[in-house]
Amino acid sequence: MPIYEYTCSECGHELEALQKMSDDPLTTCPECAKEGLVKQISAAAFQLKGSGWYETDFKNKKKDAPSCTNEGCAAAPACAASQN
Repeated sequence: MPIYEYTCSECGHELEALQKMSDDPLTTCPECAKEGLVKQISAAAFQLKGSGWYETDFKNKKKDAPSCTNEGCAAAPACAASQN
């Protein structure tokens, strides 16, 4: 559930409320009991950090050399060179 920020236009009281998106906005200020609450626009708490997603953060960057036991394999010359 998202957290919404409200400010009372009557007394200036600020509060946060944990509400469902389908809930009606709050209107009554708990501080002065007047109908002056206004929903504020604020930044979301979700932030992306780091250099990227799967390709750069989680994937194993070092690939294993192909294991080549078959002489008819297309990678046989590369396998032979890496074993020497």
